[in-house]
Amino acid sequence: MNAFSSSSPSIIGARGTGIARAAVIGAGSMGSGIAAQFANAGIPVDLLDIRGPDSSPNSPAEAGIARQFKANGFMHPDAAKLVHAGNIDDDLQRLSQADWIIEAVVEKLDVKRDLYRKVDSVRKKGSIVSSNTSTIRRSDLIAELGPSFEADFLITHFFNPPRIMRLVEIVSSPENSTKLVSRAKAASEVILGKTVVDCHDTPGFIANRIGCYWLAVAALEAKILGLTVEEADTVMAALGMPRTGVFGLLDLIGIDLIPHVWGSLMSALPASDDIHAYDLPADPVVQGMIAAGQLGRKAKGGFYRINADKSREVLDLSSGLYRPEAPVDAAALPGKGRDLVALLQAGDPRGLYGWRVLSRLIAYTAHVGPEIASDVAAIDTAMELGYAWRAGPFKLAERCGMAMLAERLPQGGQDVPSLLASAIRNEGFYDRNTGSALRTDGTRAQPTDKIDVLTLSALKSRQPKILGNEGATLWDAGDGIACLEVHTKMNSLTPAVFDALEEGLDRIASGFRGLVIGNDNPRAFSAGADLSYFVDLLRKKDWAALGTFLSRGQNLFLRVKYAPFPVVAAPAGLALGGGCELMLHCDAIVAHADLAAGLPETKVGIVPGWGGCTQLLWRGQERARDADDPVSVATMTFETILAGNPSSSALDAWGKGLLRSTDSIVMNRDHLIGRAIQRAASMANAGYHVPDRSTIVLAGPSGKHTLMGLIEQRREALRFTETEMAIAETLASVLTGANGISCAASEEDVLALEREAVIALAKMPATQERIEHMLVTGKPLRN
Repeated sequence: MNAFSSSSPSIIGARGTGIARAAVIGAGSMGSGIAAQFANAGIPVDLLDIRGPDSSPNSPAEAGIARQFKANGFMHPDAAKLVHAGNIDDDLQRLSQADWIIEAVVEKLDVKRDLYRKVDSVRKKGSIVSSNTSTIRRSDLIAELGPSFEADFLITHFFNPPRIMRLVEIVSSPENSTKLVSRAKAASEVILGKTVVDCHDTPGFIANRIGCYWLAVAALEAKILGLTVEEADTVMAALGMPRTGVFGLLDLIGIDLIPHVWGSLMSALPASDDIHAYDLPADPVVQGMIAAGQLGRKAKGGFYRINADKSREVLDLSSGLYRPEAPVDAAALPGKGRDLVALLQAGDPRGLYGWRVLSRLIAYTAHVGPEIASDVAAIDTAMELGYAWRAGPFKLAERCGMAMLAERLPQGGQDVPSLLASAIRNEGFYDRNTGSALRTDGTRAQPTDKIDVLTLSALKSRQPKILGNEGATLWDAGDGIACLEVHTKMNSLTPAVFDALEEGLDRIASGFRGLVIGNDNPRAFSAGADLSYFVDLLRKKDWAALGTFLSRGQNLFLRVKYAPFPVVAAPAGLALGGGCELMLHCDAIVAHADLAAGLPETKVGIVPGWGGCTQLLWRGQERARDADDPVSVATMTFETILAGNPSSSALDAWGKGLLRSTDSIVMNRDHLIGRAIQRAASMANAGYHVPDRSTIVLAGPSGKHTLMGLIEQRREALRFTETEMAIAETLASVLTGANGISCAASEEDVLALEREAVIALAKMPATQERIEHMLVTGKPLRN
């Protein structure tokens, strides 16, 4: 489905969910964010809110759309055109066209019920209706409503911001048909890009039930044990909790929300629930902060505050006064912040704090687990995705040792929960061989051969390795398709990666019918060439070796482009420099929606040298073939490369010329590898033909003059240094062939220009200084 224009990449699977149009009621940050995510997937969505003044009746909903522009909720400006603002009084009838209606209004039961009655009067039969509530149970929401509404009603609890946070908790009931629940789950995964976790209909569901308990215990135990805010946050980060720590996260949530969120949860839970032993709303420090307006980041001061000079101060938990921040190095913790067992066994206050928080957290989660979910994996996943924990509570229990927990819990006056005892009998919450999770009733689920989502890790557990080294491994993906996984630091392209790719291309040609290049790394497809290797050549001033390195990459990437089988790139996260150039040489790209692709070479003083200039010129020429205007193609390519900015999304990458209309986009990161394998197999099944050799029309000297004229006009505004002007002129020469090549050129001709330009720029002291600075600091230098 090409939602934005006939030339934009398609969003895979969106139409197959049965959701052709959606509606969201409530244009606050959450509701407008959900609407924006529907639009990002190409789904038209009505966003309704209360009626504004007669002069602007849709202004509340329009403000929500504007809010998403500021919050980067839209992946492309054109996505906003699919969000149609309206108001509940005038436009409720629009809901009759919606396949899924999401309510995201204020957390007041009477308001929601009254709204549902209005919705039910206009919606079409069988449409999904769901609430984004985070605190109210489903059974309470549907009380007094008819059976047909109840049958179509779910809770779908998203997390903020909806574009970024992958978790959605779904609460269903036997009243709901299997088909309706499946449709909601499929749409959540395929359209909205979420990981779905099934929850029981209990207060706080999973993530907020456990997360609020953890935050209360961690905050109050720090006070009890006399730890500073910095010490407590460092210990929590060492346990794998968010990098913000407990107090940093409370600042982010907002101190003023503690009475409402924690108060609502505590009032809904019985007095026997252990959260009542940690009454965070009643804490004098919290009450004093609220009274003083110290509400966290929204008020520029909470447990932490930033002064005008950018220095940070921290609240002293004893005096309630601010003092200068005294950061704690994680290496100063027992076990140096990396050894969990050493930290928990230490007898100092920091180790004792870690033990008291973690032991209570694990015990509480094990006690309430059967109440909130059917298996332990749902709980771990909810905490990992909803609260950014590196590992959920049951995985943490396995890491610190279940036998140790069973021994020490009674020593501290705590019972050993039956779920923990069951895990000990079953030798873990997770089966070491199959990975199957323990049910919360203490039984082990039977292993299955079915793979619900074909991630690379799932594929690797079932399929054989073909070849590999320390840089990359080639896997048999089944159906005649191979998958190359790069696994260096940030998946940088090292000589070892090239070795594996070269050998892999030979092996595939003789025994397979397609190749996918991708991985499960959440951060990067590839961050580009190994900068340390590049710097080593510069330090040695070994220009011949640098030329060989450039030639090897160019020749290898051309082999990828003209291989006798389809090659599909599956980029997600960063695809920068050489990683982007590798992607550009593939026959097709199946990209994750949040792809950050680009050619940032100019920021370190060079130009793309592995075909980035060449392939962007060719792709620009393809897109503007009817125009037959090499100057406009060179101009677009010049501006894209000179800026050096990565794309903000796959749609933005398309706008920059990095994706083509024949490429496609996956909203859900977990679906990426499977969809890429399907694309490669489909291309092979269709009778793949090697593409014709590319001929690139260059703009020549007059084209270079045009490009440099654009920069001269904007030099002062861009604040370009002499170094940056030299880089710009070199780039312009490559893109126009002004150094001797003009008119029709082969790819090899332009690649030679790239190679010469990189070497010439690399010899400049300013470039060497830039690259050294980037290697040490990770930040660009302007000199």
